[in-house]
Amino acid sequence: MANLDGTYDCTVKSPLGDQNLTLTVKTEGSSFTGQASGAMGASDVSGEVEGDTLKWKQQMTSPMPMTLDCSATVNGDSVTGTVGAGAFGSFPLSGTRTA
Repeated sequence: MANLDGTYDCTVKSPLGDQNLTLTVKTEGSSFTGQASGAMGASDVSGEVEGDTLKWKQQMTSPMPMTLDCSATVNGDSVTGTVGAGAFGSFPLSGTRTA
């Protein structure tokens, strides 16, 4: 398993335009904790680690209350994945680990 710990500058391509966020990750075994922060606020996140992939659910309140279903795979200093927004579909996530 790769070292997934760190801070990632990410962009989600959503119908509301590009949503930039900073994701911090601290793994412990098969789970992780961290924080996701961006223009719509910040929230603590926690989830599962499966190999090089992080999976978590995240609550958002703006522009409407919703639970996001997130998955991100780390390859070196790059991260790619998806953010599922229920009936609104799934949107691509991409980013890089910061120094």
